[in-house]
Amino acid sequence: MDIYVGNLPYSTADDDLKGLFAAHGEVASARVVVDRATGQSKGFGFVEMADRAQAQKAIEALNGYDLDGRKLRVNESQPKPREDRGPRGGGRGDRGGGDRW
Repeated sequence: MDIYVGNLPYSTADDDLKGLFAAHGEVASARVVVDRATGQSKGFGFVEMADRAQAQKAIEALNGYDLDGRKLRVNESQPKPREDRGPRGGGRGDRGGGDRW
């Protein structure tokens, strides 16, 4: 099960997140999302636990948990719906202006 963890302290590293959840079951992976440009944490992350029952117990135990003065928001990760952006064009397309040459 994929788990969303929000409101993380910006100092939280992947290993910290994994350790927090490992107390509640086997953690397959844990990652804190970071800004590509700065390398700074964005304050949220994702944990994957293979056993659904363990994952549910971890969610119940850690949602609202105070970590370094911040109350965590923990729930099952919901897939982000893909929005239809319409046809993707390339080249000159319909930009107007008539013939260039």
